[in-house]
Amino acid sequence: MRQFVLPLLVTTMLAAAPAFAQTSQAGSRPSVVTAPPNAPGQQPAFENQTRAPQPARPAKVTTQTVADDLPRLWAMEFLPDGRMLVTAKAGDMHIVARDGAAGEAIAGVPKVDADGQGGLLDVALAPDFAQSGTIFFSYAEPRDGGGNGTSVARARLKMEGNSGTLQDVRVIFRQTPAYDGDKHFGSRLAFDPQGRLFVTVGERSDTPIRDQAQDLSSGLGKVFRINPDGSIPEDNPFAGSSQPAIWSYGHRNVQSAVVDADGRLWLVEHGPKGGDELNRPEAGKNYGWPVITYGLTYGGRPVGQGITAKEGMEQPIYYWDPVIAPSGMALYTADAIPEWKGALLIGGLVSQGLVILHLDGDRVAAEERVPLDARIRDVKVGPDGAVYAVTETRGWGSGSTILRIASGS
Repeated sequence: MRQFVLPLLVTTMLAAAPAFAQTSQAGSRPSVVTAPPNAPGQQPAFENQTRAPQPARPAKVTTQTVADDLPRLWAMEFLPDGRMLVTAKAGDMHIVARDGAAGEAIAGVPKVDADGQGGLLDVALAPDFAQSGTIFFSYAEPRDGGGNGTSVARARLKMEGNSGTLQDVRVIFRQTPAYDGDKHFGSRLAFDPQGRLFVTVGERSDTPIRDQAQDLSSGLGKVFRINPDGSIPEDNPFAGSSQPAIWSYGHRNVQSAVVDADGRLWLVEHGPKGGDELNRPEAGKNYGWPVITYGLTYGGRPVGQGITAKEGMEQPIYYWDPVIAPSGMALYTADAIPEWKGALLIGGLVSQGLVILHLDGDRVAAEERVPLDARIRDVKVGPDGAVYAVTETRGWGSGSTILRIASGS
């Protein structure tokens, strides 16, 4: 895998007139979204729930390719020394050096089911990684007896140069029931300040199996919270049930998640055609899928009864129509790009760039875009305060690059 460092100038912010207006405190600033909605008859439940205005001062940034000629990656995590630990969808882990060179595949990764949307998914360092060397990773696991499902394992990473071995590998969570499908595995991992681990999954896409997102006896379409050893926190909302790890339910396919300094989980989930959602899941609450949703089926029909609200089901904080196809998310707390302080940075597979959401409390105040002309699979903030984005190319010759986005002011 060759080294490749090429600075590329970027970008002008999108600032065309919106397809339909949502302005308030922002005056007449338009939305960055200009395409017509897929479901024009659906209306937001509150102001700035979709197509929020642009910020008053969008950031000026530059991009630089810092690693190229990589396998098709799914996730990345910065190691304490500045190198990057990455997962490849096909089932390998690699360490990418600071010069962009990727080491040999790390030994000891368990077998994954890489068909369709499956594979080796997210990776997260334990909060005490510097002392323990422990990592956590999620993957589509082939199950005994047939089918597959999202599982989470922990292991000790013994590094040897730019490679190494996973030791003491142990599965600490398995999504049940297993299902013989190749879609909607999720998955992201995020630790809260107390060291408990949030695990996001999908509802496996197909009808009628996806209806189990509403079934508390099923692990499909849920967000889970577990302790690092796989045990269940005593204050989980359904701790005494057959699925005691459930934190929230009614989710479709969550591939973006981050925990803020107050321990609150934020996530962005893939919706139907015109229904990607930003949510802040709270314990025991129902986020509606597939009973309520914005957007339509991929065939252009209503989802279920075609309703967007129902008593006992939570509204998304924000939604996108058309979709961005979200994957990967970071909360920007560094100082290097001051315009983004406190913003959520989301990777867009379909929108092919970064989506920046500026928050005002629990609401979106503004939306900004940084076009990168590539599918973005993961987003992280580096130790230098720059933003790093993993690109993805599908099909024949599939692969990835890692981009560095820095202030251009």
